[in-house]
Amino acid sequence: MSEIATTYTQARDRFAALCDAVTANRETIIIRRRGKEDVALIAASELRSLVETAHLTASPANTRRLERTLRDAKAGRRMTRLSISQLRAWTEAAPKGGTRARGKA
Repeated sequence: MSEIATTYTQARDRFAALCDAVTANRETIIIRRRGKEDVALIAASELRSLVETAHLTASPANTRRLERTLRDAKAGRRMTRLSISQLRAWTEAAPKGGTRARGKA
């Protein structure tokens, strides 16, 4: 993801082109405003992704689980497939704020 800076006046004059660049190329447009805080123009899907990532990593325990899962996937360790009902039962039985034993479902 790259970043382009522009002034408020330039952004207003080229708004449609900037929106196209944001959605087509995953650009982030920083709009500089004289005497006020800068703002950013990003694709809505990019914002949703950032918000979801922030939510998923807000809990240190969940961050550790995600990191462990990523390491396992990169090492070629297979994941156990669970049905939705099995997954619900597994998450409801999980200790609050704790971790489950690996490989248990």
